[in-house]
Amino acid sequence: MGLPPPDFDTRIPQANNSLSIFLQARKRFSPLFGTHRMARKWTNENLPGTLHFVTGNVLDRKPIFKIDKNCVAFLEELQNLRHDYECKLIAFVLMPDHFHLTLNPCDGDIQKHIGILKSLSAKRLIDLTPQNFFLNGEENQVWQESFKALPLWSGWMIKQKIDYIHSNPIRAGLVKSTVEYRWSSFHSFYGEPDDDLLETDKDWWWPDDVEKLNAAMMRKQEELERSFLNERDKKIEKIKARGQARLPDCE
Repeated sequence: MGLPPPDFDTRIPQANNSLSIFLQARKRFSPLFGTHRMARKWTNENLPGTLHFVTGNVLDRKPIFKIDKNCVAFLEELQNLRHDYECKLIAFVLMPDHFHLTLNPCDGDIQKHIGILKSLSAKRLIDLTPQNFFLNGEENQVWQESFKALPLWSGWMIKQKIDYIHSNPIRAGLVKSTVEYRWSSFHSFYGEPDDDLLETDKDWWWPDDVEKLNAAMMRKQEELERSFLNERDKKIEKIKARGQARLPDCE
């Protein structure tokens, strides 16, 4: 795989702050996080102030990225996302039928940013492929409608996902070494890329990320509390209704 870049550890403290904020929120509202049905995994949450690990799949897993021009088109739109939509790109890999990214959008709206990336890249890819290649019913569709985005709460999680991204081509049997695979951020992450399409951000964080994450977690706590109380009130009303239905007729 190669050793982490010399400044890797200097990029991690922000992630440790993110973990601390998250754990404080869990401790404060542990009954809500632990017992309420809304305490689902934090998948696809629009959460500012943290990094997100994202996976997106081509519809029907068509191996369209075995063709270089398709890879170039996707990566051009990924770079446009960096520059035009305030989104830091930490690591990526483009596989034959899917992609993995680690991103930090400034506003935390990961759903919006991935939607932009999928929309713009789809237009490019449709233009590059034979007519009706992406036809799904009456419309062209390149990507699966769903995607998965997971917030990364700690330095360990960040490093694990970055290693996962860069080693993906090896696990898929495409290459024997990460150095050999062209369509990933490996060379950018561990040195300097020889292609602008492969650039990533060395500074992973926005200046106010800690404040944004703290505010977002407070809003999440309030949302969970309201939902918990609403569900509790509904259960109480059901119990009352059942009790009234069982009262004997005194007349």
